[in-house]
Amino acid sequence: MKRTPPRKKPSPIMAAATVHKKGVRKNARKKKSSKVTPVAILKYSFLILLTAFIAAAGYQYRHGFLYYLGFKTNKSIESLSNDERTFANVRNYEIISRNKDKIFGLDVSHYQGDIKWDSIERIKGEFTLDFVFLRSTVGVDSDKKFKSNWHHAKNLGFIRGAYHYYRPDENSLKQANNFIKTVSLGSGDLPPVLDIERISDKQSLDSLKSGVKRWLTAVELHYGVKPILYSGESFYTDYLKKEFKGYYLWIANYSFFEDKIRDEWMFWQFTDKGSVKGVEGNVDINIYNGTLPQLKEILIK
Repeated sequence: MKRTPPRKKPSPIMAAATVHKKGVRKNARKKKSSKVTPVAILKYSFLILLTAFIAAAGYQYRHGFLYYLGFKTNKSIESLSNDERTFANVRNYEIISRNKDKIFGLDVSHYQGDIKWDSIERIKGEFTLDFVFLRSTVGVDSDKKFKSNWHHAKNLGFIRGAYHYYRPDENSLKQANNFIKTVSLGSGDLPPVLDIERISDKQSLDSLKSGVKRWLTAVELHYGVKPILYSGESFYTDYLKKEFKGYYLWIANYSFFEDKIRDEWMFWQFTDKGSVKGVEGNVDINIYNGTLPQLKEILIK
């Protein structure tokens, strides 16, 4: 039988060279595969930002999320939240939790339809609904439900306020006279309110501001009290802040990261997605920046 000659072992030098070459090829492949692309950078940056946002949101609304997950058993804001736990309710819960030393109320118009006033529970848990703003007039027109809502709100013991929705393209004095003719304010009522949240399509911004000033002046002369100015925060800051300093402010701000009423706001409309028993659908909920005795100090004497 023919024997196969034994395989010669490579010399140490040759073995080292072979290993070196394999290592070079392997490292080359690694370097090629580990190249970072712009798409990858964007992807990882987005993930980092998303993680940071979720963490911030979780901390900002930690009490609300506990409520959302069912870990909060004290449902002290049940009348302000639907049975369905939505993110809007998480935010509402958090804001109410952080402003328990303040006074709460709502505002309504004919958009809420026929309100079942007798079903509204003013006292619920750790807070009460103490005041209500009712839309009375819209430009030179009237709110269809104002008279009925005004009457029922008083019978239920609410502190009442009436507001006028300002139409920028209608005569300001006619609008003021319409409000005066429609609304009879007396002792214990809140000052009149002007709701201004739109610029004009037909006149300059200066003309709009002049019209707003005429409305405010006419209404103040009639009732003997300075009106409250309502607007969205951005609109007020951009168009009204410089010329209308000194007015009580009722500001609408639904910002995700706004969780406490600011010092300069008398009233804060913090959501348009509240839920109150007796009111069908969503309703605006507001906070007064003070206590009930302080609220009573600004009422018409």
